[in-house]
Amino acid sequence: MNYILLLIGFLLLIKGADGFVSGASSIAKKFRIPSLLIGLTIVAFGTSAPEAAVSVTAALKGQNDMAIANVVGSNIFNFLVVIGITAMVKPIKVQKSTIIKEFPFVILASFVFWVISHDIKFQYAAENMLSRADGYILLSLFAIFMYYLIEMAITSKDESVEDEIEEISTSKSIIYSILGIIGIIIGGQLVVNSASNIALSWGMSENLVGLTIVSIGTSLPELVTSIVAARKGESDIAIGNAVGSNIFNLLFVLGLSSAIHSIAIHTEVFYDMIVMIFATILTYFFAITKKSINRSEGAVLFAIYIAYLVYIIMR
Repeated sequence: MNYILLLIGFLLLIKGADGFVSGASSIAKKFRIPSLLIGLTIVAFGTSAPEAAVSVTAALKGQNDMAIANVVGSNIFNFLVVIGITAMVKPIKVQKSTIIKEFPFVILASFVFWVISHDIKFQYAAENMLSRADGYILLSLFAIFMYYLIEMAITSKDESVEDEIEEISTSKSIIYSILGIIGIIIGGQLVVNSASNIALSWGMSENLVGLTIVSIGTSLPELVTSIVAARKGESDIAIGNAVGSNIFNLLFVLGLSSAIHSIAIHTEVFYDMIVMIFATILTYFFAITKKSINRSEGAVLFAIYIAYLVYIIMR
């Protein structure tokens, strides 16, 4: 039954992502909303819903390894696999605002997460953790990011939305978007739950399951959505989706999870955080060289993820 549910989950992810990108792109064209903004908000937050559900639930149940590993693993997957494979399918053009603002912000968020995770230096702390106070810090940064997005929406209009985007009626666009996100969320949950059951039956640790099966499963919406967006010529949605999802994961998902219940962090997770920060900086380096990420650079990102996957399975 788990294998059947896994297949159904994949199908829902693919069809849901296709419908959601179509609806979001049409809304962007009709109302002259920047496609990048659509990618950074609706698409990014929508496809990160599985991460939010998994991490918050895990934190409430005291499954600290799962809560942290899910977000760290998902962010690594988003930059190395989502952007990597999307660039191999079709080179991704990166807007100036993404290079100047969004990428530096996700790098800042990653370093802030790294710093506040180290609590062992305090005498009262028996172990490293994300406390409720740390959660409030992350949520405050998320509020600042949301303010920036709202300001961008008010002050800018997209005058160069791709002509090949099919413009459908507003009602159909909304229906496609809603049904698409429902398919993405349900599909993501089916994939995660069934894959986790299969993996745990093989004797994998909670941390390894979080870094691999769960993080990959919850990131499949980002992967499918970005590939579909790139094939439709919406590279803004593709790159904005990955960057926005990582910001959302670090600041909102972990912020909300730790604000609800403090999350203990095991030492080995810090090595994965280093990989996450490295992946973020490397992707940023590729983006600023030619204001695009080409196929060869995408292949490099994907190859690094395969090497990382082998490492965490072997350790």
